[in-house]
Amino acid sequence: MSTPVESVRRRSEPDLSAVVGERRQLINLSYRMLGSLAEAEDAVQETYTRWYAMSRRQREAVESPGAWLTTVASRVCLDLLGSARVRRERYVGAWIPEPLPDRTEWGGGPAAGGAAGPGDPADQVTLDESVNMAFLIVLEAMTPAERVAFVLHDVFRYPFAEVAGILGRSPAACRQLATSARRRVRAAQAPAAATVPAAGQAGLVREFKEAWEAKDIKALVGLLAPDATMTADGGGLAGAALRPVEGGERIAQYLIHISDKAPGLTLLERTVNGRPGLVAQHTGTTVTVAALGLSGGRVTHIWAVRNPEKLRPWTGNGA
Repeated sequence: MSTPVESVRRRSEPDLSAVVGERRQLINLSYRMLGSLAEAEDAVQETYTRWYAMSRRQREAVESPGAWLTTVASRVCLDLLGSARVRRERYVGAWIPEPLPDRTEWGGGPAAGGAAGPGDPADQVTLDESVNMAFLIVLEAMTPAERVAFVLHDVFRYPFAEVAGILGRSPAACRQLATSARRRVRAAQAPAAATVPAAGQAGLVREFKEAWEAKDIKALVGLLAPDATMTADGGGLAGAALRPVEGGERIAQYLIHISDKAPGLTLLERTVNGRPGLVAQHTGTTVTVAALGLSGGRVTHIWAVRNPEKLRPWTGNGA
């Protein structure tokens, strides 16, 4: 015969499991809304803090804990996006979303000989088209309301009636926000015919890596689109060009200059936000993670993250 305490514990366990089980969804949602794993963690932590700040009676009155948590997390993200715009105006140089490794490569994960745990945020993010760097860059150009509406509806398939409740706007207004966001995405997408097939992306990145290692400027220029752009994010904490470097020839020269300044630089082919990219290490430390945009058989964009605060998931595993 069970005691009253044991009965209460058994009744509460399914609810606790359901609430904790929403963490992966909330991390996925928040990372896409914020473009920062650290901020996504903070948003999810704040969401759970608000859940447990309620009395037990209030929590029991919540019909769908998952819906409640999603609503709160989305509103927290909306507030963070508003304040982030102000912070990024003061940011040193360009701000690039935080890059994510493949789950087998991130620091402390399976590649390091450890088991991935439920508390490891990088391992919680599902890598798909909605987290590739080019897509996240487009999301950065949206207004906070556009971004939240678009991510909720177009990425996570929440109906506009639910999005309206989260944003505090009418379904029609939320539909308009998502439509506006969709136009931004379409305008930024490379023509389908020019997009490098998935099978060829890794090969192109490998050729680029080998040309860079060989300091072969002619080969680099041939692999870069004439109007290619390279944007670096040092955040004032690591050396980086404060403005985008434009043009294939100028980028090639800049890359050779970097190699000359850092003898012993090691380049590794790694998955960056779900697509082939490059990681640069110096004396065994990851100093740069580069996501590449590819189109027409050439490299069109390089997003190089050097800010060490954004490289946490890449450290500690020799990635």
